[in-house]
Amino acid sequence: MKKKNVAVAVFIFPAMALLIAFKIYPILSGIYESFFSYSFVNKATVFAGLKNYAEIFTDSTILNSIKVTLVFNVFVNPIQILLSFALALLLMVKLRGQRIFRTIHMIPVALSFTIACTLWGVLLSPDQGLMNSILNLFGIPAQSFLNDKSQALLWVIVLASWKGLGYWAVFFITGLEEVPAQLYEAASLDGAGYWQSLRYVTMPAMKRTFKFVVVSDTVSNFILFVPAYVLTGGGPDGATDFLMYRIYRMAYQYSNINLASAMIVVLLIILGSIVLIESFLLREREKR
Repeated sequence: MKKKNVAVAVFIFPAMALLIAFKIYPILSGIYESFFSYSFVNKATVFAGLKNYAEIFTDSTILNSIKVTLVFNVFVNPIQILLSFALALLLMVKLRGQRIFRTIHMIPVALSFTIACTLWGVLLSPDQGLMNSILNLFGIPAQSFLNDKSQALLWVIVLASWKGLGYWAVFFITGLEEVPAQLYEAASLDGAGYWQSLRYVTMPAMKRTFKFVVVSDTVSNFILFVPAYVLTGGGPDGATDFLMYRIYRMAYQYSNINLASAMIVVLLIILGSIVLIESFLLREREKR
């Protein structure tokens, strides 16, 4: 038994060392740094207590970033989950050339987020963008898109949904393929049509898949950063100033590492609370 324990420890140690070095230590270090601030009087980092956290909830720009992030997630998560599930159902239909369609739907996923944002920036350019050219064909006046405060967040939602649909559809396709065919045969014998089978057979059998996708999708969208960095710069007028982008600016543009660390802690608390609520609700549904 001792030899087996030693062997297990030898194999586990590298993974644990990497986990501690690149995950646990940065988190603990960030929490520690959040209780300090740089004093220009003493020209040194001094203990600040909860000063940084108080500033988070009194700074209008940070509060706006939290609001933008929450609003973005309220809309983008249901859109991505529902559309990716619908896409998975379509890709499960037995048609000639099914493999080709499954390959095409992965093109947005294969593109890096930076390249995808660059392509959408060209598409939505107010001056010579393809989207305005299409709108002009229908007599619709040119739009400002990402330069319009009322439209910018909407188009980031469209971009993020386009980028993520194929990725999450893969998990739904896997879940659909694992549903036993006997369940559909039994439902068919009972006179169930397509929608009845979808509701009473497919959906209950895929609860674990939905739980995984809902939680994972929430986490990935909550820390979204690239569209604001590449396309909008958080604008116009803070309309796309996501909390993760505000943290980046606070740390690397304003050189306020301590406040940025406090913002990360707040981000983790909000995200962790949402994930716990989602997990609890989905777990309760599973019991039913």
